[in-house]
Amino acid sequence: LAGADAAYVAYAPDLAVPGAPERVEALAALAARRGLRRLVLLSGRGEDGARRAEDAVLAAFPGATVVRCAWFMQNFSEDFLLDAVRAGTLALPVGDVPEPFVDVRDVADVAVAALLEDGHAGRVHELTGPEPLTFAQVATTLSRATGRDVAFVPLPVAEFTGALRAGGVPDDAVALLEYLFTEVLDGRNSAATDDVARVLGRPARRFADYAREVAAGGVWNPA
Repeated sequence: LAGADAAYVAYAPDLAVPGAPERVEALAALAARRGLRRLVLLSGRGEDGARRAEDAVLAAFPGATVVRCAWFMQNFSEDFLLDAVRAGTLALPVGDVPEPFVDVRDVADVAVAALLEDGHAGRVHELTGPEPLTFAQVATTLSRATGRDVAFVPLPVAEFTGALRAGGVPDDAVALLEYLFTEVLDGRNSAATDDVARVLGRPARRFADYAREVAAGGVWNPA
């Protein structure tokens, strides 16, 4: 933090994991002592543990800004769901709960605004895409964008986590994914917000537009 004027804080693997509130609180307190003017914290929407971390950071750095969001569109093209889209099957432990998936580029633009502009101190920006979609609707959108079938298959949680462990995924990562699918994706985050438009003065990006753009780049083409 030496010589810094502002800081963006993202905690891996997730702000809701044990120990995260204490660690980000310590960082926020250090930033306050070093005289930083702005601090932006990436947080999880609908996560009780993340909310505790937010409270700790705001107590240590009252002028901090919280950027709160849940499921990213880029999970399907840059993270753990990429191979599933390539294979043509989204087999996941979720039903018909809708989620307003947010584009990480919108998250980045809001974070930059909070780092560089006045008017964000002590604020919570809750970021979503403009429309709630079920995973079945996501699969339909991906099928249209790629020109091939992408199916959605709901799985029991035990079958999903068992497959992850059989594939060598570490237990802590399995536990985090189980938490995200069974608790965070239980309907609590189904409503979309207009915070992206409010902060940036433009609409949040739509999933269909994201899907067409990614498909054109070829990342979802089967190997």
